[in-house]
Amino acid sequence: MLERIHLAIVREVDRRGSLTAAAEVLCLTQSALSHTVKKMEQMLGTAVWRREGRNLRLTQAGEYLLSVANRVLPQLEHAQARLAQYAQGERGTLRIGMECHPCYQWLLKVVSPYLAQWPDVDVDVKQKFQFGGIGALFVYDIDILVTPDPLHRAGLRFEPVFDYEQVLVVQRGHALTRGTHVEPAQLAGEVLITYPVDIDRLDVYRQFLVPAGVRPKRHKTIETTDIMVQMVASGRGVAALPRWLVQEYADKMSIEPVRLGRDGIAKQIFVGMREADADTDYLAAFVALARHSARYAAA
Repeated sequence: MLERIHLAIVREVDRRGSLTAAAEVLCLTQSALSHTVKKMEQMLGTAVWRREGRNLRLTQAGEYLLSVANRVLPQLEHAQARLAQYAQGERGTLRIGMECHPCYQWLLKVVSPYLAQWPDVDVDVKQKFQFGGIGALFVYDIDILVTPDPLHRAGLRFEPVFDYEQVLVVQRGHALTRGTHVEPAQLAGEVLITYPVDIDRLDVYRQFLVPAGVRPKRHKTIETTDIMVQMVASGRGVAALPRWLVQEYADKMSIEPVRLGRDGIAKQIFVGMREADADTDYLAAFVALARHSARYAAA
């Protein structure tokens, strides 16, 4: 029978590059690990690795076994950690994944009352995922995913929590503020500043520039919202951000929001989770508070 130790061996050999290094991580002797591998391959009736010089390369069966290990082991580890927390009288940790770069100010408005209501739950926020946000949910790296672009998959649930408008943010007094909105062609001479996200996931490209066949004069990426807005305020470029966020910064910086197109770009923020966890009380409480925070985003 395939056991957890077999999956752990395959994963650690892949991570560490050798049986010797994997044995050390798994607290096994080299001979014990080699014996277990031999018994596993006899049980499976096929080789898991083949030797190429000093290197081990996974066979087709080994590649499949590694994919199973990468799916199953994180779930077992998550379950073990969660049960240990229950045994110690703790709720655990709510791990929030963010696919919405400008949403940190909004998230703070949710996390603060959440921590007050749930003193036995810790909160951790993650932004970079090895397999992307959806993959991070499936492999139990995170419990909640905050995203404006949900990818609906079996086993996941996405709840809309608030609506917002994506707008162009420009320096106060910029020529683009003279009309009620901007057209794509008006950005052909501008430096467009965005977060370091693939262009096909940026609304200003996907829903505004690309359909019109327009490209900005130059595309520049900046990781932090504060620096991005300061660059815009100093006339170094324009950016696309949620209207609520622009209005918050406009109180202290020389910037203005301008509608993108006559009808604007309407967006929603979603909170995603695994369907199996949807009834967990402290997860449901986070979603409820996120919905309540919609008045902050709309203000």
